[in-house]
Amino acid sequence: MQGTSIFKQIDWLIVLLFITLCLMGWISIYSAVYQEDHASMLDQSQEYGRQLFFVFSSLLLGTIILFTSNKLYTRYSWVFYGGSVLLLLLVLIFGKEIGGAKAWFRIGSFGLQPTEFAKFSTLLLLSSFLSIPLIDLRRFKNQLIVVGIFSIPILLILLQPDPGSAIVYSSFIFALYREGLPRWYVWVLFASIGLFILSLLVSTTWLAFGILLIVIAYTVKLKPKSRAIQLPYIVVSSVLSILYCFSVDYIYHNIFKAHHRNRIDIVLGKLTDKSGDGYNLFQSKIAIGSGGFSGKGFLEGTQTKFKFVPEQSTDFIFCTIGEEWGAIGSFVVITLFMILICRIIIKAEKQRSTFSRVYGYGVAGILFLHVFINIGMTIGLLPVIGIPLPFFSYGGSSLWGFSILLFIFIRLDAQRKEIL
Repeated sequence: MQGTSIFKQIDWLIVLLFITLCLMGWISIYSAVYQEDHASMLDQSQEYGRQLFFVFSSLLLGTIILFTSNKLYTRYSWVFYGGSVLLLLLVLIFGKEIGGAKAWFRIGSFGLQPTEFAKFSTLLLLSSFLSIPLIDLRRFKNQLIVVGIFSIPILLILLQPDPGSAIVYSSFIFALYREGLPRWYVWVLFASIGLFILSLLVSTTWLAFGILLIVIAYTVKLKPKSRAIQLPYIVVSSVLSILYCFSVDYIYHNIFKAHHRNRIDIVLGKLTDKSGDGYNLFQSKIAIGSGGFSGKGFLEGTQTKFKFVPEQSTDFIFCTIGEEWGAIGSFVVITLFMILICRIIIKAEKQRSTFSRVYGYGVAGILFLHVFINIGMTIGLLPVIGIPLPFFSYGGSSLWGFSILLFIFIRLDAQRKEIL
């Protein structure tokens, strides 16, 4: 594809949604940190000034990606992956600890978070592997390789520790399922989440007893022929489920840090703490609720103006949207995200190469999980685990990472019609 024709091939709706969300994010950050004595919107000493630089540099990055060859991503995915793993290793040694996690390189006043770049590089290698002819995800050997690809960055991220970013890798299940991963893996994922929550709410002994009752009732209901076939699987799955429930209790109290446990307990209703670990969530819900239907207006949010919500320009940026733009503004933002994600899925399904299709589904999955978790934690449906709202939360690493992630797909899609 010639450089002169690339702009005729790209999906301008995705680009327009990207620019719109970035500008809305910048406006929200401006409002979150605004003070009347600030000199200029371009003031690099303020977060909104730096974020504006990040927005323009992200557009520049996106433009550069559009003029690169697709072969850079299909042939050298292992280079991107290896580089990101190396950065994740180095940050554990030379990184600066911020917020209890050693996840940042400090370069003067600027911080770089390798975790944000590991997402798209891992997705590139995963797409490359699944695009190999005759790869069948129903084979256990291939499943192990796939698990190995994203287990390495997950392990390194957990060592920082940054469990929120590690959870994002579960979004790859959407792409893997589309490519033929057995359905029971998806059920195992949801069952694991459900058992994890139940293990925190109910006595593990009683939970194990309940699992046994369900298994016995299910086994008795089966026809003799089916029972003989399924019995070994039933026994193994029930034993593993019970062991998992008991392991949750150990992991929760011995590996999770106190503030992580408290945040989960607050969401589950086991703990009320409006001044400690629950302060952010408490103030967040007040800010969003005070916005009402139409919001208080731009720069008129009292919770925002008087800095009641910590991290309001980063993890809790949605509070500013809810307070100043109200339910209408919140609905518009969520709708724009859903249109973007659905558009990516539609485009991914039209891809003629497995690599592009897997990558597209991966992009949609990552964006969806980020949006779902970030908004869910600000309104109290999910624990506060600290992951950014794409294109909205303040930070160069976050915005650059999401921009690269998205524009690589735009570039892959632009060449779709040239693939036989």
